[in-house]
Amino acid sequence: MNISAPFIRRSVATTLLTLGLALAGGLAFFKLPVSPLPQVDIPTIVVSATMPGASPDTMAATVATPLERHLGQIADISEITSTSTLGSTRVILQFGLSRDIDGAARDVQAAINAARADLPTALRSNPTYRKVNPADAPIMILALTSNTLSRGQLYDSAATVLQQKLSQVEGIGQVTIGGSSLPAVRVEINPHALSQYGIGLEDVRAALSAANANAPKGAIESGDRRWQIYTNDQAKEAAAYRSLVIAYRKGAPVRLSDVATVEDSVESVRNEGLSDGKPSVLIILAREPGANIIETVERVKAALPELRASIPADIDV
Repeated sequence: MNISAPFIRRSVATTLLTLGLALAGGLAFFKLPVSPLPQVDIPTIVVSATMPGASPDTMAATVATPLERHLGQIADISEITSTSTLGSTRVILQFGLSRDIDGAARDVQAAINAARADLPTALRSNPTYRKVNPADAPIMILALTSNTLSRGQLYDSAATVLQQKLSQVEGIGQVTIGGSSLPAVRVEINPHALSQYGIGLEDVRAALSAANANAPKGAIESGDRRWQIYTNDQAKEAAAYRSLVIAYRKGAPVRLSDVATVEDSVESVRNEGLSDGKPSVLIILAREPGANIIETVERVKAALPELRASIPADIDV
């Protein structure tokens, strides 16, 4: 029997069927979600341990190895990866797709408890673990650089302007800022200068606290009206702190610049981002659960001209 014979005899039905299949294919083309990678939830647990001051080799030999030995006995582990750096170790456990993540977490906790006797006594706290989903990895990272502005100023623009605007883009679930921290004034005390003037650290702390007073000063009343008076005495730049009087010696003022180095900086000098070798602030974007990655990235790209217009022109995104 010729398989094409029924379709030849019923040409109208064949035409309608062909049109129906074409219509269904067209609808599927526009309606099916699109992603560069398939959406797969791989059960993953990350175990972390810290021992301040220990070298990477020490962490690998005394912390990572015992943990790997005990964690490797857990059933249905597909991959173990460990990374040791200065003072910290991280072990990533990936389980089979059929493994229940909650049950795996209980097994991981039991393995950590069993490994405690083999870990160094200098490890003050037990290793910790957390459940992660590789599908929640960032979908886009924006880098802010400038030839004139400091990292603190870049971070301030990212935190006060861009973070809020990017959070409003459809499909964006979380906006994280890294690579720097908020602007701050850093005061590095010179112990020898303090000793020469006979000044203690508490004197410096008290003077700095007094220079940052921010409290109501009172009120003015007139009949049935009342006006509250507020003043902000907080100094925000290093230049305002350098002339701060710490104490008096032999009738002469001892200023902060006499006993310390004062400079404009950021809250954490150990947090630094780089983009093409230049200091930068990084804006890390994660999508909402179920959001289309490609469409979300396109929305962010479409919003970039408006975002650039809302920040100083010296900042490159």
